[in-house]
Amino acid sequence: MHQLTYGDIKAATDRIAGRVRPVTLAPVDPGAIRTAHRDPVDDREPQDCEVWLALEYMQHTGSFKARGAQNFIQAHRETGTLPDTGVTIASGGNAGLACAWTGQQQGVRATVFLPATAPEVKVARLRGYGADVRLVGSEYAEALGACENFAATTGALPSHAYDHPLIAAGAGTLLQEIRAQVPSLDTVVVAVGGGGLFAGIATAAQHHGIRTLAVEPENCRALNAALDAGHLVDVTVDSVAADSLGARRTSAMALHAAQQERVCSVLVPDSEIIRARQALWDHRRIAVEHGAATALAALTTAPHHVPDGDLTTSPTGPSHNYHPANGEKVAVVLCGANTDPPPPPH
Repeated sequence: MHQLTYGDIKAATDRIAGRVRPVTLAPVDPGAIRTAHRDPVDDREPQDCEVWLALEYMQHTGSFKARGAQNFIQAHRETGTLPDTGVTIASGGNAGLACAWTGQQQGVRATVFLPATAPEVKVARLRGYGADVRLVGSEYAEALGACENFAATTGALPSHAYDHPLIAAGAGTLLQEIRAQVPSLDTVVVAVGGGGLFAGIATAAQHHGIRTLAVEPENCRALNAALDAGHLVDVTVDSVAADSLGARRTSAMALHAAQQERVCSVLVPDSEIIRARQALWDHRRIAVEHGAATALAALTTAPHHVPDGDLTTSPTGPSHNYHPANGEKVAVVLCGANTDPPPPPH
């Protein structure tokens, strides 16, 4: 397994410069996020925490995946390992859209495999990016098998939604951009599915001495379960955010990143994910996927078990929220918005 390094992130940052949209940061209203209790022995004047929303859902194709796809294709182009038959991927989600868009941008053929049951809107959007869409079988596993066979027989370069160092390194460029705008950043909060975004961000954050909160739904906890077990494990997937965070097993890169210092694992219930997503719509008119709202839910969930800014907290503890310390500077990654606005509350 390739252990992701800061050098990988830095190379990706240079490689995709000018090829993706720089992330926009929006400050959260002062006092909107609850802070930790004041230390009784600290006589300094208390300060609100400073929280920024990293609006990565405004990225090309509506998610952070464009970063990894650009890095993946451009790196292979640089090394002369990009075949004439182009790239291929099995994904009707954000990764497939990013692969198709990047192929269109770089003049590279992209062949995307989907189950025949895929919604027509996804198929149409992929074709709109110029992808050759192949509909195979009724389940994702069948589409994946066909994709692997296509790569083996044609020589097309297989891509992956998250479990590849070039994909993860591309995602990590997001932290570089956030830190450039907030040089004194203390903490970055990111939702975790398969682990590509988390691995990239945590690797860059570790280099800069920034804490990473890895947030998962309670019933989509592939990374948290791997931390508990000390090795990769399969988990059941049952969450409102499963469409984007529903990996049954995290990546080895993500587990390695999570086992480093300054990483804390947080689990949030679906009810709080829904509430955070609704709040983003009600107060900001931001429509994000449940997976993106999962990150914010770590800061808005009612008190249960709180690490309160303690870097020594075990990453495998049963944390269900996180309250920043007074004066702490926090960035919350809103990573994708390929969704409809939430319905009005009853």
